[in-house]
Amino acid sequence: MSSNQLIQALYDDDDMLLSAVKSIREKKYHIEEVYTPFPVHGLDKAMGLEETRISIMAFIYGCIGFSVAILMMNYIMIEDWPQNIGGKPSFSYLENMPAFVPIMFEMTVFFAAHLMVITFYLRSRLWPFKEAENPNPLTTDDKFLIEVGLHNNEKDLKALLKETGAIDITTVEKNSDHE
Repeated sequence: MSSNQLIQALYDDDDMLLSAVKSIREKKYHIEEVYTPFPVHGLDKAMGLEETRISIMAFIYGCIGFSVAILMMNYIMIEDWPQNIGGKPSFSYLENMPAFVPIMFEMTVFFAAHLMVITFYLRSRLWPFKEAENPNPLTTDDKFLIEVGLHNNEKDLKALLKETGAIDITTVEKNSDHE
């Protein structure tokens, strides 16, 4: 039986948070979300999150940038407006390729970086004018918050959270935004 309530436990130390997440998971409770003011090393593994695939996308975006660079330089410098710059022949792309290496590198990095940022924002549902979702403003300063789903186990869960070092424990209604 599922409930529309969450327990929010507030912590003031990232090491305590990490050990609390491990303890909560060991007891088979479902952690809905964790809010932190900065990235906590090892938190993704402790929560059991699967590894991100953004590096695969970065490689694909880099390949797209590399291809665009080759096509762009071939069209601009060989086909459309060939020029003799510094005595370099403009008969074929391959003869000029050493001069084009910096452009290929820069376009690869440009495409990978910019498209990765766009992908990250879209995947994270972060778009302009989106309202903040953090339930406690202290999580943007120096506190850490764990939200755990409440399923007729409030007393046991609160005892566990207190045991793990929570400085404040609150029961709240689940927003419609939570999935």
